[in-house]
Amino acid sequence: MKILVTAFDPFGGEPVNPAWEAVQRLRAPDRAELRRLQVPTVFGESGDLVCAAMERERPDLVLCVGQAAGRPAITPERVGINLMDASIPDNAGAQPQEQPVIPGGPAAYFSTLPVKALAEAIRDAGVPAAVSNSAGTFVCNQLLYRVLDAIEHRYPGTRGGFIHVPCLPEQARRLGKEKTIPSLELEEIVKGLEAALEYLAKQE
Repeated sequence: MKILVTAFDPFGGEPVNPAWEAVQRLRAPDRAELRRLQVPTVFGESGDLVCAAMERERPDLVLCVGQAAGRPAITPERVGINLMDASIPDNAGAQPQEQPVIPGGPAAYFSTLPVKALAEAIRDAGVPAAVSNSAGTFVCNQLLYRVLDAIEHRYPGTRGGFIHVPCLPEQARRLGKEKTIPSLELEEIVKGLEAALEYLAKQE
């Protein structure tokens, strides 16, 4: 089984992105081959890179990981919507407003991963998790939509989805908001993502 795991570079002025920090540390499930890919927090370019990696690697599973500041738990995403509406610029300075990810594409795609079971597997590992019904309208959602569109039209045998992770405690401390921004230690994020991958590998 070949697994492609992607994560974003730091954005919004932050020196780290917990998604990439965690993905670098992941252990592959038994009998699985793990490919890691860092992608820029840039509309369009991130989706292009991941779709190119899907064509090159032909993975059985694509799991994209991103940061969701303010969330207290690891959150598998249920749906990606055909909308880009950025509240801040991406790392290239683009800030699209009310634009489709793919003009003429369907309004939304559902993840092809079992999101409720994934959240349960992460909780069983002792890490807080919950299903999310909105990946937002920033670059994370754009990437999820692009991956699911590629699966729909070119790779019907591939499974794919997105998981958001909380901030790291060091990020909350740096902002002086330890009491208002939920966070998880990096080791906990890694443990939760590994539990998700182990579950998915067993469902092959």
